[in-house]
Amino acid sequence: MACDWRGVYPAVTTQFTEDFRVDIGATLKHIDAMLAAGIHGIVMLGTVGENCSLEHHEKVELLNAVCSHIDGKVPVITGVAEYTTQLACRFSAAAATAGVDGLMVLPAMVYKSDPRETIAHYRTIARSVSLPIMCYNNPVSYSVDITPEMFVELASEQNLVAIKESSENVRRITDIRNLLGNRYRLFAGVDDLFLECMVLGAEGWISGLVNAFPNENRALWDLVVGGNWAEALALYRWYTPLLHLDTHVKLVQYIKLAMAECGLGSETVRPPRLPLIGAERDEILGIIRAAISTRPALKA
Repeated sequence: MACDWRGVYPAVTTQFTEDFRVDIGATLKHIDAMLAAGIHGIVMLGTVGENCSLEHHEKVELLNAVCSHIDGKVPVITGVAEYTTQLACRFSAAAATAGVDGLMVLPAMVYKSDPRETIAHYRTIARSVSLPIMCYNNPVSYSVDITPEMFVELASEQNLVAIKESSENVRRITDIRNLLGNRYRLFAGVDDLFLECMVLGAEGWISGLVNAFPNENRALWDLVVGGNWAEALALYRWYTPLLHLDTHVKLVQYIKLAMAECGLGSETVRPPRLPLIGAERDEILGIIRAAISTRPALKA
């Protein structure tokens, strides 16, 4: 289906069995909980989906199952996080065959490309497929920054249509708008900067904590879109201690633990990630349980 690149898009977790096999059934069940909350689309195999912990055939099998299960209810986007441009083109083609509606492309993994190399990476992928593409800018995690000026240079590639802005510098939203107007759809990509990004002109939110709190995410979105700023701010302030969990190197473990506490999935992660233990686990559980115990009543 056509993707309008607007709204709340969960960065969906990949569920695993206790022996670390991809659990497609559990992943689909979790997606159903997101759909029931009224999310607008889904992003498979992002950072939260442990993209780089899956083999190529596992990714393709999962996408085939998800696209068949979703069956056009909402757009399905997949992350593209590969070591080389050639591998990224190969996976993009496989994802298109599986039936995804768009791609969320990261810079090449491990190697830290310079601006010329980064632009060439995105151009090559864009010209290899006909799918619409979101550029995922996350220099904090991946050490490659796609600046507003680089997006000006990439604007000639017509299927580069959206940006997930995760630099943690909300000035970027205004800088991109000032340089390029509405050329790209802009998404908030850092959970605890969502409200700030929306005020400055973002049109969507790719979220991690939505995996555990889908109804609150959708309610916050609706309040912002409806201009109910006082109510939105109150809900955002309750939510922010949880949203901070999205900005840590262990965000996958934190989000999956929150899911487990909310009865929405397993906390199992694939090594080298390991489950939380000791004082760290107690601290994160304290944040999650405090939020659950003070969960605000949402309007029907």
